[in-house]
Amino acid sequence: MIFEHEIPSDSKLYFGKSAKIKRDIESRSSHLLESLGFEEIVTPVFSYHQHDSFEDQSQLIKLNDDHNHTVTLRADSTPDVVRIATKRLGRSMEFKKWFYIQPTLNFPTQEQYQIGGEVLQGNFSEALDVTISLLGALELQPMLQLANIRIPQLLNEKYGISLELLKSMQIEKILANDLPWIERLVAIHTIDDLSDLNIFPDDIKQELLKIKLEAQRLDYKPLIISPLFYAKMRYYDSLTFKMFSGNALLAMGGEYVIDDLKAAGFAIYTDECIAMKIRINEENK
Repeated sequence: MIFEHEIPSDSKLYFGKSAKIKRDIESRSSHLLESLGFEEIVTPVFSYHQHDSFEDQSQLIKLNDDHNHTVTLRADSTPDVVRIATKRLGRSMEFKKWFYIQPTLNFPTQEQYQIGGEVLQGNFSEALDVTISLLGALELQPMLQLANIRIPQLLNEKYGISLELLKSMQIEKILANDLPWIERLVAIHTIDDLSDLNIFPDDIKQELLKIKLEAQRLDYKPLIISPLFYAKMRYYDSLTFKMFSGNALLAMGGEYVIDDLKAAGFAIYTDECIAMKIRINEENK
């Protein structure tokens, strides 16, 4: 029996204190993003193109339009923001930086509020700096993880390590590969671990150097480097980042290519930020 006051699992309900925190987070973020030159966009809940962005399409909630074309509910804002900004609004638009405040919807009933931004023809550093600024404005300083998706792709394409092993981080099986430098690669966690890259082949070395330069540029702690991390979104193709506290993912982003357009973007997970703000407030009482 489903009671009339019940809501579906993983859908969201905010009221009182949590609704006020949510409104405050979104208000602060929108003002900061506008001050940084971002223009706001709100994309349709329904989309024809979401399937292009997901390896696992079982996450998508699918239905059909009045012409029987497959439509999905918005499970990821990035591809629709990029396509609408470049194709519907036109590449000649003055604005190259767009932000959104809206939920994504995944099968079966998962609802996730996000604050995100896309920097068209932008770079990784800008996307990461904006994310750090936003979380700083919310008085949050989670762990920052730097990675480069090109490294696991190279391990798969040139060195015979299965992507499935990398996705599941089966370290023992990864180390079992007959590569003289693989143990050093697995052991990289800090900037100091990147001090000497000469042991690695040139292609891996080049991608590690990108992480090293970004880590050296940043004035942010805490920081961890994870060269084997594999982001599951199809469009990421280079540097990526995650920001988390314990098991809670607060933000992620990176460089990507969609429809031959190079860009960089980020998403802050509002629900996790709200939960953390409530927890901090309770601890400080």
